[in-house]
Amino acid sequence: MTQLNKNQPSQIQIEQVKAFLFGLQDSICTGLQAEDGGAVFVEDSWDREEGGGGRSRVLTNGTIFEQAGVNFSHVFGQKLPASATAKRPELEGRDFQAMGVSLVMHPHNPYVPTSHANVRFFIAEKPDEDPIWWFGGGFDLTPFYPYKEDVIAWHKTAKSACDPFGKEVYAKYKKWCDEYFYLKHRDETRGVGGLFFDDLNAPGFEESFAFMQSVGEHFLKAYLPIVQNRKATEYGERERNFQLYRRGRYVEFNLVYDRGTLFGLQSGGRTESILMSMPPVVHWKYDWSPEEGSPEAVLYADYLHARDWLAE
Repeated sequence: MTQLNKNQPSQIQIEQVKAFLFGLQDSICTGLQAEDGGAVFVEDSWDREEGGGGRSRVLTNGTIFEQAGVNFSHVFGQKLPASATAKRPELEGRDFQAMGVSLVMHPHNPYVPTSHANVRFFIAEKPDEDPIWWFGGGFDLTPFYPYKEDVIAWHKTAKSACDPFGKEVYAKYKKWCDEYFYLKHRDETRGVGGLFFDDLNAPGFEESFAFMQSVGEHFLKAYLPIVQNRKATEYGERERNFQLYRRGRYVEFNLVYDRGTLFGLQSGGRTESILMSMPPVVHWKYDWSPEEGSPEAVLYADYLHARDWLAE
């Protein structure tokens, strides 16, 4: 449960968070667009009737990315969804605002992993009471034909984002990521993990904000080298079909478990922006399993469960 913290953010600090998120959206879009080299992000600004709005940026049919979305939102409300207050009854009767940047990359090439990242800030207020606030976020990698060296490099960069904040931080948030991005009904992780954190408000605003910034700024450092290493790998119909089948797991997770998707839909968020995370093309196959000893079977056997990649 979120703890009250006496180091409460001022309005100036809240505006600093918003300014960072705007800049992060800009820098990530610039980096991804330059790497793609064949398409540009199209921006769609929107307003929310209940308060706030955002700007959604989507790149489609690029050289590398079949679809890539990088969204910023800042929304206000007077009542949280029942699903939120059921888990956090201390939020009942409070006004709230939530802001964040969320992104998902769906590449053409099955050898380039799908990836997701999110950083966010939430604050709920009530007259004559201390506000309740926290940061959250992380990033994760979903390969179809994984390379061990890529997964290790991904986790090394995740660890470097955490190291300035304590030697135990990476292990804590790596474990949380493995547990969060887990499809219980499939008994498998969505991918090879990364970082996931939530409810962060200790030891105070400045350090919590600094950690959120570090996670956001390390995403491209983790992802772009993998894209560069694998984007020219040749593939055929078999690999493409397997990629489209595995994308179905992404849809399952986002619609069944993902907190951001559920919160956005239940709080009256903009549906088009919330569902931007969905892959543009998916194949569904009934009761399919990979052939024993095949490259596809390697994903299931060696990658879709929690591992200490930095001990490899």
